[in-house]
Amino acid sequence: MLSVYCQVPAGLKLLQRNPDAPIPEEAVWLDLLEPTPEEERLVEQRLGLDIPTREEMREIESSARLYEEAGALYLTATVVTRLDTQLPENGQITFILRGSRLVTNRYVDPLPLRRFVAHTERHPQANATSQAVLAGILEFIIERIADVIERVSADIDTASAEIFNRGVEREKNRRRRTQDFRKLLEHIGQSGDLIAKARESLASLARLLAFVQQATVNMPAEPRERLSTLSKDVVAMSDHAGFLGTNLTFILDATLGMINIDQNNILKIFSVVTVLLLPPSVIGALFGMNFTHIPALQHPWGFWGALAAMVASSALPFLWFRRRGWL
Repeated sequence: MLSVYCQVPAGLKLLQRNPDAPIPEEAVWLDLLEPTPEEERLVEQRLGLDIPTREEMREIESSARLYEEAGALYLTATVVTRLDTQLPENGQITFILRGSRLVTNRYVDPLPLRRFVAHTERHPQANATSQAVLAGILEFIIERIADVIERVSADIDTASAEIFNRGVEREKNRRRRTQDFRKLLEHIGQSGDLIAKARESLASLARLLAFVQQATVNMPAEPRERLSTLSKDVVAMSDHAGFLGTNLTFILDATLGMINIDQNNILKIFSVVTVLLLPPSVIGALFGMNFTHIPALQHPWGFWGALAAMVASSALPFLWFRRRGWL
């Protein structure tokens, strides 16, 4: 789908274009969303550009993502998408800046792009040039990544509270309640995957912003200043995302440690029960032998004596374990 945004006296406005009509001269932003071959050829012939294919957009080399050709800047960024689902993923968006026109080529529809389109409808004068549109889109993308980082930070605080028993009820009970560590591990894994995708996107944006600022194309001072500010924000967010990644590793290690402690406690209970029941079993086996002469077999107190010996053989180890603090 090809969406054409033109500069009109009221500002930037989406043009309801006939698919067979040519691209107007006043077009500022051409947005290609999952374009057809016909739409790609139309943009290439009208603007003299070479629209990269989906496979070329996925290249990881900087030379394939960021380059200048025939007076046009080709910028491919990685953007986190589908954050509202259980399987967020990274998609690629290519920005082609040439003179007074900006072309975006994408096969994903992330929320920042939709928010930016709504923003242009409410503030048409704020994005009057192609460079301002580029800066505006990047601002919305970076704001979305900031939301992701804040979400992961909140998830880390919640997981930390669950692991280290900082709840008021747990302090009152003085005992650690059974927790579903499987769900907690899944939650930590999702947060780790999310912060990893955010860091990949931030690294891509950092390279893109650095390349734009060093490019030889003419750019007005106001968009250049906005891009410079975004570059500083990306660096700060990358550092914070790295800190959260390290913190997630610590939370994961702590969760696995708690699981090991739970397993050891369960094994300890079975070991103690075995120790407590072993002496009574031996005594019961001795008095249950099929021999004619067994001590105390003929006495009326023989049954009660054996029963008392079995109780004592269990009670004495139990009291000893309690005194030593093993229980």
